Amino acid sequence: MANTVTFKPKQVTKRILSNLTPRAYEVITNRFGITDDGERKTLEAIGQKYGITRERVRQIENSALALIRKSEAFKNEKAVFEELKKLMHTMGAIVSEHDFLNTLSKDKVTQNNIHLYLTLGDDFIKHKEDHHFKTRWSVDSDVSNQIHKSLKSLYEGLTDDQLIPESELVAKFLDEVKSLSEQYKNEEIAKRWLSISKTLSKNPLGEWGKTSSSSIKARGVKDYAFLMMRKHGSPMHFREVAKAVANTFDKKCHTATCHNELIKDPRFVLVGRGIYALSEWGYKSGVVREVIKELLKKNGPMTKDDIIDQVMKERYLKKNTILVNLQNTKYFKKNKTGLYTAC
Repeated sequence: MANTVTFKPKQVTKRILSNLTPRAYEVITNRFGITDDGERKTLEAIGQKYGITRERVRQIENSALALIRKSEAFKNEKAVFEELKKLMHTMGAIVSEHDFLNTLSKDKVTQNNIHLYLTLGDDFIKHKEDHHFKTRWSVDSDVSNQIHKSLKSLYEGLTDDQLIPESELVAKFLDEVKSLSEQYKNEEIAKRWLSISKTLSKNPLGEWGKTSSSSIKARGVKDYAFLMMRKHGSPMHFREVAKAVANTFDKKCHTATCHNELIKDPRFVLVGRGIYALSEWGYKSGVVREVIKELLKKNGPMTKDDIIDQVMKERYLKKNTILVNLQNTKYFKKNKTGLYTAC
């Protein structure tokens, strides 16, 4: 067990459960997973064992917890609950259940013992998992209300595919909660608060955004390729992309598969022989003559040099490839002033 608590959980549990009847003892130990296998049993599973309804199991559980809270054995363990309360304050006053238990111990049964204490202690408030947040515990209502409000505000302030570096999001978050006590205003606690959210997450490159975004929950080659190219910041050959994905994310990425995935996805634009750019950079899909036609439509008649210059900003091509397209009289012609127009 991690050296973060001074008490021995199994011994504490043995003392506070000592006054329970055998059946109540078994219900509590099975419900909280204070057993050799560390498995938290359902009401239904326990009911089947005793031949009673799940509702009856619930009644026995609630009565047992009430009895424990009233017992002298429980009152004698006040120091244990004070220690846990202090630890929760040092972790930010509101913390995800998984984070809190995992910080105190990696042992499942020990974690389950501490979960029992959180349930019994008057100072600990459990917040059940919902659409926005994971299961979490708090010891300060003002702090928890502010964190819930600020996390929702951060989420609402992001566009669907926006990505933010972790340091920038942490700074923005700490600014959101500037009214809180100085003891909570540090990067470690801010990251712990962020981890409570189900709607905000970070991708394998450490960038934060909405959990629903494909840039956060990368699920295949094309998503990893998108992250890689965004980080690179300029067009890449699909072979480079495949190699970068394999090296950065330790994912098998065959070059042919990568090429096939990129060519089908509208986020990517083929801008040269095997070279891709991101459409969000302003590149448009289409063959060279379509790019030229789009330029002429937008700008009106243009000189040969201007066309070459503009096309080469959108495509990785040789000048001769552009000239060959311009010479196709089926699509382009010169006007009386020598400027090119579309047919």
